[in-house]
Amino acid sequence: MSKVARKFLISGNVQGVGYRFFAQRAAARHQVVGYVRNRSDGSVEALAEGPAKDVEEFRNDLAAGPQWAAVDNVEEINLDPTGHYSSFRIER
Repeated sequence: MSKVARKFLISGNVQGVGYRFFAQRAAARHQVVGYVRNRSDGSVEALAEGPAKDVEEFRNDLAAGPQWAAVDNVEEINLDPTGHYSSFRIER
């Protein structure tokens, strides 16, 4: 099965509401690898690599967000898979 890689830029009320931990749990559910981190502009950045269906389901979870978040927008950027990640981690 071919893999895809996507970078997601998530804006809204997404910092200080457990969003990165939510994203890490969603990545585990969908078995994608990569990272999630806060950005200085108040948004969150996530990179996911895996089968296209799993990455799309992960994106849907990111758009919904955790209970206390309010996601306004999810920008999606297509990347070439690198195979660099073996797990999904929270970066600081």
